[in-house]
Amino acid sequence: MFTIDDLADRLGGYLPSDEIQQVRRAFYYAEQAHDGQSRRSGEPYVTHPLAVANILANMHMDHQSLMAAMLHDVIEDTGITKDALAAQFGEAVAELVDGVSKLTQITFEDKAVAQAENFQKMVMAMSQDIRVIIVKLADRLHNMRTLGALRPDKKRRIARETLEIYARIAGRLGINTIRVELEDLSFQAIHPMRAERIKRAVARARGNRRSTMRQIQDSLQRRLDEDDLVGSVVGRQKHLLSIYRKMHDQRKPFAEIMDVFGFRIITDSVDNCYRILGAVHNLYKPVPGRFKDYIAIPKANGYQSLHTTLFGPSGMPIEVQIRTREMEAMANNGIAAHWLYKAGQTERPIAVGSHARAREWVRGLLEMQRHAGDSLEFIEHVKNDLFPDDVYVFTPKGDIMELPQGATAVDFAYSVHTDIGNSCIACRIDRHLAPLSTPLESGQTLEIITAPGARPNLAWLNFVVTAKARSAIRHALKNQQRSEAIQLGRRLLNRALGGFETSLENLPTSRLAALLEELDLKSEDDLLETIGLGTRLAHATARRLVDNALTGDDKSSAETTTTSPHNGPIVINGSESMAISFARCCHPLPGDPVIGHLSIGKGIVVHRHDCGNLEELRDDPDKLVSLSWSKQIDQDFPVPLRIEVETRRGLIAELASLITDADANIERIGIEERDARLSIVNLTILVKGRIHLARIIKRLRNLNHIGRIVRARN
Repeated sequence: MFTIDDLADRLGGYLPSDEIQQVRRAFYYAEQAHDGQSRRSGEPYVTHPLAVANILANMHMDHQSLMAAMLHDVIEDTGITKDALAAQFGEAVAELVDGVSKLTQITFEDKAVAQAENFQKMVMAMSQDIRVIIVKLADRLHNMRTLGALRPDKKRRIARETLEIYARIAGRLGINTIRVELEDLSFQAIHPMRAERIKRAVARARGNRRSTMRQIQDSLQRRLDEDDLVGSVVGRQKHLLSIYRKMHDQRKPFAEIMDVFGFRIITDSVDNCYRILGAVHNLYKPVPGRFKDYIAIPKANGYQSLHTTLFGPSGMPIEVQIRTREMEAMANNGIAAHWLYKAGQTERPIAVGSHARAREWVRGLLEMQRHAGDSLEFIEHVKNDLFPDDVYVFTPKGDIMELPQGATAVDFAYSVHTDIGNSCIACRIDRHLAPLSTPLESGQTLEIITAPGARPNLAWLNFVVTAKARSAIRHALKNQQRSEAIQLGRRLLNRALGGFETSLENLPTSRLAALLEELDLKSEDDLLETIGLGTRLAHATARRLVDNALTGDDKSSAETTTTSPHNGPIVINGSESMAISFARCCHPLPGDPVIGHLSIGKGIVVHRHDCGNLEELRDDPDKLVSLSWSKQIDQDFPVPLRIEVETRRGLIAELASLITDADANIERIGIEERDARLSIVNLTILVKGRIHLARIIKRLRNLNHIGRIVRARN
């Protein structure tokens, strides 16, 4: 059984004696605090914090982290407070312990919310001290190693949470040793039979491959020695989940996955990495397009290495990774290497850079947290953002930006700054204008074009892939919708109050305050927003606001004038993106007589006055709003057309050319064959208004073989 003396002996290799003594003191304190408590396995509870500290010792973490590991369950499982810990061990250790502790005092409705809330607390603690997450990862790793005593359903739940959150965080922070073990332990808990079969197959394959592996390894080492290059060649083994994912995703049998031979070459300098690359390319031919230089462009977690794939003996693929000893330490320990080098009082740039990248990532998490609607939405963003396949693009100044595979110019804009994302209107990719939805490729140079007053577009959510962009767009749209709903609500309420010969500005503040209290609303804006979104009727609100002393006749008169056209229609200019929308059943255009329908949650939906879908509502004028078009509209509106044509070759191209020449765009096109001679062309085109549409229809009718043209309705 592992003891505190064993741990102290190991710590003697890199910590001074006074710090080791503090770690011992924390252990004895935890042992006393957990006295009488046992794990499900029957072991004394203190064996768990001791094992967590041992995992951290493997990464050469500092003494405060080790003390926090010893004490991380004290606040949760005993009566000891954070203040008591601070008095005994200092504020830094108490903050670390508090950051790692769970929120057991709060009762949640379900486990998903509890998980999300716990993770949010951890993110807040990480922003203060990144060591919180390293201690938490070690805690989770030991819990995964000792899952055996739990029920199968609980094992699977903990394993899925580990795979979705903690393993990804370990990967994002570059702590590869913990990531791999967490993934394999989770896989074994979720799919025990599959894991066991793959484990046995790997053991058999390793035995069969041993001589081939040794032959390739010897040939690589000989080439390094012949070229006087410092480097040691070691075989690289795939872990269980990696093999399973490749079999599942690539639809490959186990034999094909294990046909790839992996080696790692560790050297002493960056220069030698590139020299060794040349040497192995001279020994075995490289596979075209399979070289990656993560030294020049490191991954987001600080990982650096050269990756190449070679044609080995008999054409078998050989994957080779070439890196320095420092890069190897970073690949295994990631951000924890920062403390490994600090222990020797020599901070290496690679470790310092990793720490800075980790803090930048945590800052990004905090920004996502502020923008997310709730904790579940936030944790979903985090899952989507962790450990992506990367694309590297350049800013106009030559700075490198890293984005996930499939990212677009909008993702790029938000990664630079939220304000740039919110105000972007166009982009240049390699100096050429391109759609904002264009997927980016590595090596491209991007320039974002912004405009004052520009706002995010709801359609962006259909193509952005980064969590930061998605979260920021939703946040901006939510604020935009509220702002527009408040403005519309003010116009609707003032229009209704006009029937009572008053306005919102002329009402006594006491009357408004009384209504807000009655409706349990916090502010005037909240009231106006509910009216603008159609959840509360303007005329009913107006009646409650006016003087209650009005006589019955006065009330009847007021209600009549409330819907009177003398109150003036609401003018729409087409640019209202959230509080006013346009019906898809009748596709109203500027110039059409229109009327508004108050729809709950949507605000005003604009219909053509003769739209059949409004028939049922005409008896309820409270839900209808008189509208008129602004004289200054600079926007395209979709309109569907149904055109009868004589079937002949090239007609569609002729139609498309004519519509484009008339300064309109085709949004959708489809053809129905009526018989051998006649067809129906269904077109949706974007026009400026009714006059523009009339001009296009007139030009279409001048074409030969065109029959009836009608404006379609859904």
